[in-house]
Amino acid sequence: METIGIIGGGNMAEAIIKGIIGSGIYKARDIMASDVRPERLEFLAKEYKIKTTLNNEELVAHAKVLLICVKPQNVKKMLDGIEGKTRDNTLVISIAAGITTTYLAQRLSNCQVIRVMPNTPAMVGEGAAALFSANASRESVDHTLKLFSAVGRAVLVDKEELIDAVTAISGSGPAYFFLLMEEMVKSGVKMGIPVDIAEDLVYQTAKGAGVLAKQAYARGESPAELRRKVTSPNGTTEAAINVFGQLNLGDTLFAGFERARQRSIELSREVENS
Repeated sequence: METIGIIGGGNMAEAIIKGIIGSGIYKARDIMASDVRPERLEFLAKEYKIKTTLNNEELVAHAKVLLICVKPQNVKKMLDGIEGKTRDNTLVISIAAGITTTYLAQRLSNCQVIRVMPNTPAMVGEGAAALFSANASRESVDHTLKLFSAVGRAVLVDKEELIDAVTAISGSGPAYFFLLMEEMVKSGVKMGIPVDIAEDLVYQTAKGAGVLAKQAYARGESPAELRRKVTSPNGTTEAAINVFGQLNLGDTLFAGFERARQRSIELSREVENS
């Protein structure tokens, strides 16, 4: 099998490595990763038995599929080092937030380019990823969907601007849930619940709600329908939800999501104009 090269050895890269080996899409011997940190590469080589290198040029010389897993602000420097050195028709998959396929295709003109926005639950095999193809073949799109399905769920969108919205909703989404959990624990403690018990209750509630929502989704039920089922007239849940409505929680959340979407757009401009 052709080698898949992964530039950047962070948590998301590790999640993908673990997923594609575990699913049998690639064998460890067909994976090569690069990073600026020798100790990180040593860990990945020891843990997953993959090939590693500090040299991106060496990596792209071997890779028929190239996965870009570096931070957006490091993309330009990374591309400076590999531009003109990639193999013809290489499939380039970028998970760098905000970096457009137009920019990548200009810099790597002999390659197929796909942009993906995954999220951190990929580290436990429960990720959500959306991808947009600039110029890739159907075979390459299907292969990319297969790669990210190995660490969760993957979907295809037909407009690149939707990736910025995906970044705001599911890419950054886990942090919103973590923030809600954090505030629920704090509130429980304020009400007198010991912190360890508050944490236990909140974490299990989050897990249970997620499982319920996923099962309901499979049946065609929406979160709104689930919420109505647990909101008795004049009950405690309704009392809390009424307060959230009075405080315009929906508008507040949308304002945050929209700011995240705009920041994704800004990132691309910062890189492309630097």
